[in-house]
Order: sequence, then structure tokens, then C-alpha cells
Amino acid sequence: MSSERQKLLRRLQAARFALVEINLYLDSHPTCSEGLKYFRTKSEEVKKLTAEYQEKYGPITAADSKADGYWDWVAQAFPWERGES
Repeated sequence: MSSERQKLLRRLQAARFALVEINLYLDSHPTCSEGLKYFRTKSEEVKKLTAEYQEKYGPITAADSKADGYWDWVAQAFPWERGES
């Protein structure tokens, strides 16, 4: 996997992790305005990074596939595979 691709994937993974964690925090602190602000920020970051990754390297999950006549999800290395694609 190229260094740039791996860096982008790691940034996306970190943002998704933070989003899950703040989700759990907000489950027990639903009125925390700073938590809600952080959730919105991380949510936007995940959307942006996902779009960037998919534009450059293809779908990040099978559900993101835009397949039309050909199942493109299997056409390249999966995002978590370390080999060059």
C-alpha cells in the first residue's frame, strides 16, 4: 500500500474511532455542549476523509460500492490489505 494511501486510511480510522468514542460519551452525557460540538466536528471529518479516500482509491466498504454492471468491490485490494494494489 502506498504511503499516502496508508496515511489517509489511518487518519480515517482515527476519526472513526473518535466518532465512536464520543458517541458512547454522549450516551451518558446527552446535554454536554462541548461533546455535541466535538461529535459534529468528527462526523464532518469522517465524511470528508471517506469521500477523499473513495475518490482516490475506491470504496472503503462494500456498502460504498457504486457498482453498475460489475461488482467493483473485489476488483482491487481491500482497504486493509497491506500489499500494493
